[in-house]
Parts: sequence; C-alpha cells; structure tokens
Amino acid sequence: MPSPAVQSVRGFLLFFCLLAVFAAESPAAPAPDSPRMTPVVRAVKAVAPAVVNITSTHVVEGQRVSPLERFFGPGFPGFDAFPGARPGRQKRVSLGSGVIVDGRKGLVLTNAHVIAGGDEVMVHLLDGREFPATVKGAEPDFDIAVLEIKGARDLPAARLGDSAGIMPGETVIAIGNPFGFNHTVTTGVVSALGRTIRNDGGVFTDLIQTDAAINPGNSGGPLLDIEGVLIGVNTAVDARAEGIGFAIPINKARRVMADLMGQGRVAPLWLGLMAEDLDSRMAMALGLREARGVLVGAVFEGTPAAQAGIAPGDIIESINATPVRDRRDYINVLRNQTGGESLRLSLRRGESALALDVTPAPFDDATAQKLMERRWGLSVRESGQGPVIRSVRPDGPAAFLRKGDVITGVGGARIKNMAELLQAFRKERLAGQVLLQVARNGRGYYARMVL
Repeated sequence: MPSPAVQSVRGFLLFFCLLAVFAAESPAAPAPDSPRMTPVVRAVKAVAPAVVNITSTHVVEGQRVSPLERFFGPGFPGFDAFPGARPGRQKRVSLGSGVIVDGRKGLVLTNAHVIAGGDEVMVHLLDGREFPATVKGAEPDFDIAVLEIKGARDLPAARLGDSAGIMPGETVIAIGNPFGFNHTVTTGVVSALGRTIRNDGGVFTDLIQTDAAINPGNSGGPLLDIEGVLIGVNTAVDARAEGIGFAIPINKARRVMADLMGQGRVAPLWLGLMAEDLDSRMAMALGLREARGVLVGAVFEGTPAAQAGIAPGDIIESINATPVRDRRDYINVLRNQTGGESLRLSLRRGESALALDVTPAPFDDATAQKLMERRWGLSVRESGQGPVIRSVRPDGPAAFLRKGDVITGVGGARIKNMAELLQAFRKERLAGQVLLQVARNGRGYYARMVL
C-alpha cells in the first residue's frame, strides 16, 4: 500500500488533471472576429459597466406593521387586516436603473420617479461595488433626475449620442434591472418618434417608442443604438399592451440635466398669451365639429406669441403635433418643453388652418408676479410665515382676501414661500377658478377664487 506521502502526491496530480480537463471543456471567449460577436454584444460589453442599479429607501413613519410583514418583508399583501398590525417605523425600498454619463464627476442620469421621496439613495455597479449617491437635481415634469456618486471617480461612462438622427425601424438595446434582475439586456427597434403620453402628473412629449422590453425596474436605464451610443433614457411602459415602451430622447435629457446642474431647475417657459377652453356653444358658433383646443383671448406685446403673429380669436389645436384638448393640456405641454427649441403650433383662424413656428421665452419670476397681480388682482410680499397679502384690487377676483392674510395653498399644492406661489400661478394661470388655502389670524380656511 502506498505511503501517505505518495497518496498525497497522487491526490494533487489528480486534482490538477481534473482542473485541466474542466478548463479544456469550459467555453472560451469568442475571437474578436467570431460571428457571435454581433454589434449588440459589442454594444452591451462597452456600456454595461456604466449601467447602475439604483435603490431608493424611504422611511415611512406611522405605518401599520404586522408580524406577516416582519416575516415576509415590507408590502406583504393583506397585512392591513391582520389583527396584530400596529403603528411603527419601516423602510420602503424602490428599485430602478441609471446610466453614468460623466465618469470623472460620477454623474448618473435616471428618472425622477425612481428616486422620488427617497431618504437614502444607493448606486450598485456591475463590478459589485456600491456607493451612496446624492440627488443633484430632479424635474418631475420631464421625469429626469441627476445623481452624484459619492466616493468614486474615474468610472466607466456611456457615450452620449444625438437623438435628432434616430430612425424608425433601427435596432435599439435596453439595459436595466427589471424586477431586481441586474443588467438585463433586451433588444428591439424604434417603433415611432415624437410620441405623447398623459398621466395624472402631466403630459410627456417627444418620446421615443420602442418594442424593446421595458419592465418595472428598467426605468432610468439607457436606450442604446446598435453602436452602443446612448440615445434615450427609458421611462415608461404602456401596461395595456406588450411591446410598447417609451424613452426620453437624450437631447432633451441633456438639456434638462444642464439646467438642473446649472440653476437647480428647468426654467419655465411661456408664449405670452391668455387662453380659455372651448365649450360646445362656442364651438358651434365658430363652426367647429367638436370643442377641442384653446381659444386665444389676449396676446401680450413683445412676447413670442405676438412676434409669431398669433392673434386673439385664434384656436390652438396642437403643439409639435401633440393635440391640445384644453387649457390644462396647453399648460402641461409647455411644461414639458425645454428652452431654445422652436415649437410648431397648428392654429385655426376663422375657416383657415395655419401653422406657425414660435420659440417660447423664459417665464421668469418678475414676469409671473406682474401677470399674477393683473390676473388675480392681488400683490404679496415674502414673510417668515409664507406669502402675505399686501394689497387686493377691490373689484378683482380675490376681493375676499384681506391685507395680512397668508396664502398657504393653491389648487391643492402647499405653499411655503414666494417661489412656490409663483410656480403655482404658472400652472393655474389659465384656470377659470382656483382653490386657495388661506391663514387669517392663526386660523385656516379654503376659498374659491373665480376668474
């Protein structure tokens, strides 16, 4: 019988022989000129290291926590009815994707809804590293957010393309983290361009439609062309059908990112006109088949609308081929536009159809305040309590207010300062009536302002 030393040597030899066999049988990386190295594979290899998994954690206070949730995890269905549920403090975690667009600074582009309400944001890289991240800016009107990875520099980054040259039918690649499955790759084609989708939050225009599978968790991830160039940020999927996803064109995302990094927000825009909804009687009087669009009531001098030749009595039917159904639609479509871009307006003037190009102007705070004083008939000043009424026009729509009243809410939105009041005015400036929340002598009440 061999000695223990001989047995040990034989064992080592057998071990190394088995390693050699396994190594010989394991699949080797294909050669660079292999047919397996398709353009899609090359694109994924180049960009995947720049795609990140984002977890946004939100601490929920006062929620009911049951033993079922503690055992099965947050969100276990039916826990509200469990008799042992009690108030507590728990974490809600949302998942999403993002793409590094500046490796030197550690900047990540993602969707605003991915990090909305998050108290703690973590970024997970393909190589297993994870870092905390800070939100440098977020704009829900465009569903774009910018994160800065803390403690990491010289990271891999995607190459930004030009979405103006996208062609319907060309191959596209989506990379993301659907349902927590990291770095999932799907492919498809560009189904259409310039799409518009509406939800409770507003209107999103100029979207890329694709049939590349985009599932929950893909939000914020990159849409690439066949050369591995970033052409869009995946943002939504139509739950009514398979194969219908949407992405924000990178040109728009880049402009939003520049505004967020430069001034902390996207500058609001306006055309310089007042408009009202069309009702059935007005539509009948104007010879229209249906009451759709907005009727221009006034055009202010020196504004883009005046320079473009828009006149009172014109009916705005669409903006950049996006139908405008009413005043709120008109406001929401403008909120989803970025500065410096010309818009194509389809108008009806009498029996004639017109198309005019107009470039919106910044709707700055000074302009908004002047228009608010004219439209709502009130002037305000900043205070530690919030915007305080300074004066009210006696014959104006806000005549029920008094000097010293504090505006604490507009249209359901809470107001804490002058900037928030002016932002609320921009959103409600064409409304026929506005619900105000007012504090007077320490007591709050609601009042409806009819315009």
